[in-house]
Amino acid sequence: PVVTAGVAEMDPGSVRGRPAQVWRFRKGPRGRRQAIDRASQGHPKGASARPPDPSEQTASSPLPTEGRPDPDPSSQHSPFTLSAKACPRSVVETPMSRPVRLATCNLNQWALDFEGNLKRIRESIQQAKALGAKYRVGPELEIPGYGCEDHFFELDTVLHSWECLAELLRGDDTVGILCDVGMPVVHNGVQYNCRVFLLNRRVLLIRPKMAMANDGNYREARYFSAWKRPCTLEEHALPACVAAAAEGGQADAPFGDAVLQLSDARLAAETCEELFTPRSPHIDMALAGVEIFSNGSGSHHQLRKLNQRLDLIRGATSKAGGVYMYANQRGCDGGRLYFDGCACIVINGELVAQGAQFGLLDVEVVAATVDLDEVLSHRNAVSSLREQASAAPPMPCVRVAFALAAHNMHGGVGGGADGAAAPLSAPLPPRLHCPEEEIAFGPACWLWDYLRRSGASGFLLPLSGGADSSSTAAIVGAMCQLVVEHIAHGSETVLEDARRVGQYGVDERVDDAQELANRIFVTAYMGSVNSSRETRERSQQLAAEVGSYHIGLQIDSVCDALVALFQRITGKTPRFRVDGGTPAENLALQNIQARIRMVVAFLLAQLTPWARGRSGFLLVLGSANVDECLRGYMTKYDCSSADINPIGGISKQARHAHARAAAAHSRARHVYLAP
Repeated sequence: PVVTAGVAEMDPGSVRGRPAQVWRFRKGPRGRRQAIDRASQGHPKGASARPPDPSEQTASSPLPTEGRPDPDPSSQHSPFTLSAKACPRSVVETPMSRPVRLATCNLNQWALDFEGNLKRIRESIQQAKALGAKYRVGPELEIPGYGCEDHFFELDTVLHSWECLAELLRGDDTVGILCDVGMPVVHNGVQYNCRVFLLNRRVLLIRPKMAMANDGNYREARYFSAWKRPCTLEEHALPACVAAAAEGGQADAPFGDAVLQLSDARLAAETCEELFTPRSPHIDMALAGVEIFSNGSGSHHQLRKLNQRLDLIRGATSKAGGVYMYANQRGCDGGRLYFDGCACIVINGELVAQGAQFGLLDVEVVAATVDLDEVLSHRNAVSSLREQASAAPPMPCVRVAFALAAHNMHGGVGGGADGAAAPLSAPLPPRLHCPEEEIAFGPACWLWDYLRRSGASGFLLPLSGGADSSSTAAIVGAMCQLVVEHIAHGSETVLEDARRVGQYGVDERVDDAQELANRIFVTAYMGSVNSSRETRERSQQLAAEVGSYHIGLQIDSVCDALVALFQRITGKTPRFRVDGGTPAENLALQNIQARIRMVVAFLLAQLTPWARGRSGFLLVLGSANVDECLRGYMTKYDCSSADINPIGGISKQARHAHARAAAAHSRARHVYLAP
């Protein structure tokens, strides 16, 4: 069959012994094509008939090739052909429906952990295969890790990335599945942030990023250059390790801005920031007939940012049609940022698959079955879109002899190892957390990732009973609940980390969040003669609810010793304002108390595990909100001077809202786990 301008027509001479048949379609629910008229011999109006099987084509009745590039004779021996001409947009060989199984993922990649990153990439590919997917998309720079920072200047980082890619080609990882991975590539002496397409042990295309993220927390232009030649392809010489591992000793691969023309679909990639730019590449791609857009991203968490991402993805595919596959990093990546995952798949503005935004799984793969003919139907129902597409310039393409759809007699697509047909994925309502939950779970996931990588055996928090330190304690409590929830759902990696960090015995179960908190979380109330009974009781009550190992102590004797030292040095005795002292005396005495708390906190962090008969050390948590940090409303080197500060990016107003929510739902489970 040949699809032209939304009408599927059967060439009378293309199928043996079958009369001419014409189907016309209108847009149905979710853009599904519905047959409303068919003129044929032997079939009454509206009756169903099986579309012709391509296997019934004969050499004397080939498929029409008008307007298509001349085939490359070498294509019979190569999985792809770099066409000198642009791919035609108006002629696509396709059956009456094209259900395809697609997979995207969240990966917790560590900077420069090449061995571990490769292991997680392979695991995601295996999971995608088990789900019946023929196309897998991974996060941005997933091979070296996104947060390598100035290590991107070292050529070893690029070399080791190529070596990992060679390992993927050397094994069976890319056999039977199109893999889209992210890594740095040096082309003609310039380093680019690239997507690399792999299939059947060969490199199909290297697509460089065309818009750098260089504001806020991002400094990509420091390490990479943007590809500034759209719709241009060049040849890239592959390293010797890749050439040796690739099928047939592949020596070079296409490099540049192009689309992949598969046997039954057209797809292309954009990367992270390109989704947010005013003129995103997917606009020109859609007008050029691309049906599947992939986006390997390294997008960090901030309040309500997921809403923006989903709005952009749904809006793009609603306006121009198409399938959008979004992959993202997950975890802290060794720095101050938390990448919040939430891989998703959207077709024509409707969400059909979504991963967890906050989770502790190192590898999370989500898949969906979509019908690419719904994209054609959606686009052809919009006159203005058709008119713009008819005037759009063509894009260069790489032709690939590979089909995404595995058709069966019922028009379905294989859904797994058993070959059973998978139904089309139904629309889903987006799973969005309220701001209070984001404040709880975002820092909680970051804390767990930081803790398990640091080698520490837990946290210590100076808990004053005030709002800031109480919010920090509640976040650690949420972290412990997340850990136990993931273990209950069968996560072996989380269980292994919890046993190691919490120093559990072989036969001890990790099934209680308060018990876990008692093992890895120490809170200390450091009072003085100026402290109130209410703050002491609040700290004790909160520690009991969270389950922390709580210490109550008085620091007056230490403060008095410092004042006595000052007396011996100067012969003068400073007094508080209420006792007739000057503002300078009053401030100095208050600062002594604050700074003593910092010294005592680090002492307890180093020796409390030893005193409890455990090994390791504790990380000290600070509790200064962003408003205090911006205004300098704190004492230098007081208990705000800590190893890490979980609420350092949260405003005072947002912290108040989170504290109220935490008080109302101190034992609630609001975690969206992976399906």
